[in-house]
Amino acid sequence: MIFSRKNKLFWVNLTLTGALIFGAPVFVQGAADHSGEGQISKPSYDITTGPGTEGFIDDSTDNTYGYYTIMGTTTVTLEEMTDLYEMQRAEYPQSLKDGGAETIEDFCRIILEEAEDEGVRAEVVYVQAMLETGWLQFGGDAVESQFNFSGLGTTGGGVQGNSYPDVRTGIRAQVQHLKAYASTEELSGSCVDSRFDMVKRGSAPYVEWLGIQENPNGGGWAAGAGYGEKLRKLLTDLKEE
Repeated sequence: MIFSRKNKLFWVNLTLTGALIFGAPVFVQGAADHSGEGQISKPSYDITTGPGTEGFIDDSTDNTYGYYTIMGTTTVTLEEMTDLYEMQRAEYPQSLKDGGAETIEDFCRIILEEAEDEGVRAEVVYVQAMLETGWLQFGGDAVESQFNFSGLGTTGGGVQGNSYPDVRTGIRAQVQHLKAYASTEELSGSCVDSRFDMVKRGSAPYVEWLGIQENPNGGGWAAGAGYGEKLRKLLTDLKEE
């Protein structure tokens, strides 16, 4: 019998649950290993102090709690990114071609390069850009020619937000803004994100905390409920989990 990745996880969880209830010993073979995939130990409420920090270890090999880190090594390929985009049957915008990314492959390659420069996971940059722009179709307050792929500076009511000279600069600003939330480290390159200093550094190291309503530190990227979960759903689709 062939099991999918989700089925394997189901049977592993069922085995563990049975052991906890009935006191049976647990011998699990073939359990899914997400080491290095952004899932790490239980987050604290204030990074270094506060409830939940006792015994907190920021270790990407401990994925017990399933939180997805924004900083770290990219765990998807260019092909996975482009394949998911092409599955949407979306027309790639001419303005992005004019802005330095002739194809969706070029667009995703820029994401990979810019994310690596700052130590941000490219998959997080990718799914956020797709969520915010509706698979690069825009249609909200920001327009294609602004090269703003993450809603930076948009506040609703027709406020278009920030504009950038080309695709690469727009992606770089998004990467830098994610790093502002996820880390206290200095930027590797010169800052193009004019909103970088508005962020409480290190206040959202996890994808799940990017939504203001879910962030225990009281900040975040987006006001809408479940923002982080929407990103996690796209990450699941991207990685075919």
